[in-house]
Amino acid sequence: MIKTISSTEKYTNKWITVHEDIIERPSGATGLYGVVEKVDFAAILAIEDGCIHLVEQYRYPVKQRSLELPMGSWAEQPDADPMELALRELQEETGYAAGRIEKIGFHHVDNGTSTQGCHVFIATDLTFVGKNLDAEEEDLTSTKLSLLEFEKRIIDGTILDACTIACYGLAKLKGMITV
Repeated sequence: MIKTISSTEKYTNKWITVHEDIIERPSGATGLYGVVEKVDFAAILAIEDGCIHLVEQYRYPVKQRSLELPMGSWAEQPDADPMELALRELQEETGYAAGRIEKIGFHHVDNGTSTQGCHVFIATDLTFVGKNLDAEEEDLTSTKLSLLEFEKRIIDGTILDACTIACYGLAKLKGMITV
């Protein structure tokens, strides 16, 4: 078991906290770990008529636009109910309300550096009710692709968001998506 010797907060804002930990390994050797603490989020596979709803937005860290699933968190409510979060994020980002929504899993996003996890949902029986974007999402657009086109864009490297790819793979492996 790895033991934490000390932990020093290096940076914090509304969305993340970064701390540096001095650790002791089972062998007695010490080491350094940088940890990013972020609240968990929800990602939604919104599927209808053989198509998937996606959003596209500029992702500053990689300096490019990213085509991905609707997803998000509430920094102000880190303990929010994941299903409530999923329903609201879906509506805010795509304008759709789900008649049916089911949690299909959970995964850690980057367990080598971050505490953040992703609650994965599949939403169907969709009705358009209008978007309600946050100020930070002013450049966000939504689109709908056939599942075949979506898979093609994953394979050809157009879609690079790991969470989007992992969530889709989980749903497909569970037999919840057929193309």
